[in-house]
Amino acid sequence: MTIKTDAVVIGAGPVGLFSVFELGILNLDCHIIDNLDKIGGQCIELYPDKPIYDIPGLPNCTGKSLIDNLLEQIKPFKKQFHLNQRVNTIKKINKLWQVITSDNKIFETPNIIIAGGVGSFEPRKPEVKDINKFEGKGFYYSVKDKAQFTDEIVAIFGGGDSALDWAVELSTIAKKIYLIHRRDNFKGSPHTLNKVKEISKTNKIEIKTFYQLKELRGKDKLENIEIQHDNGKIEQLDINSVIAFFGLKMELGPIADWSLNLEEKSIVVNTHNFQTNHEGIFAIGDICTYPGKLKLILSGFHEGALAAKECFIRARPNENFVFQYTTSSTKIQKILGVK
Repeated sequence: MTIKTDAVVIGAGPVGLFSVFELGILNLDCHIIDNLDKIGGQCIELYPDKPIYDIPGLPNCTGKSLIDNLLEQIKPFKKQFHLNQRVNTIKKINKLWQVITSDNKIFETPNIIIAGGVGSFEPRKPEVKDINKFEGKGFYYSVKDKAQFTDEIVAIFGGGDSALDWAVELSTIAKKIYLIHRRDNFKGSPHTLNKVKEISKTNKIEIKTFYQLKELRGKDKLENIEIQHDNGKIEQLDINSVIAFFGLKMELGPIADWSLNLEEKSIVVNTHNFQTNHEGIFAIGDICTYPGKLKLILSGFHEGALAAKECFIRARPNENFVFQYTTSSTKIQKILGVK
């Protein structure tokens, strides 16, 4: 089924979220797509607890608190997020754009706002033979449906929050969890690590440190793996699934194939409405470039506001755009649910 909407926002970081607000107060519908399994972009993935000092009106906030406030701000609009998937293809159909994601969701819209930071987050893949053969067939980089791991023996690789959180979560439904890390120093939350250690006393989780993935084996699906200790010892584990949290890297990804004007992996836009060389495709935030560009969150907010205005003109060609202040517009206040 094709989803028809006034705009598609690619990227659920702070700039993408604020553009959702700007679209919302113009009474435009939108859907938000992000490659990560959570909302927040770099703020959540890279520095959730790091202080940010240059957000207007907020002398000091963290990446997480900024995202929490932006989500609260767009709450009245009840917009739909499509996480854990990326936009693979865009195609012009008459005056509209067709957007197709990696989960084969199809959108039809006059406007696309690319707010993808410095590109999409892609999982770091281990240098192991035949890894492509088992991706999606027992080898995963994220959890889309935890129910698929029910009664399975699961090997989780990694030492950060994602590895620890899923070790705890899946231990309630899996037959057994192997938590495997190349060090004995885990970077995740101490509270979660303590939970993992407590569960390990019941043998539902077995912690194996100083091990790395060496080999994947199986015919049509992953059946067992070899891991190697720092001392050279090799061990075989019979498992049903592997979930690898080796971190993320940022790649331009499919955007590079959309025939957009690029300059050093950034998308060239004009400063009138932050439109690209394609009508109806906008780029805001760190992913766009223009003379005098500053890669600041507050710059992205400004870019999102002007892009939203142009989105209104394209989505409502028979209506006049009337600029209104939120402080005085009863129409906007009604949209926001202000009494």
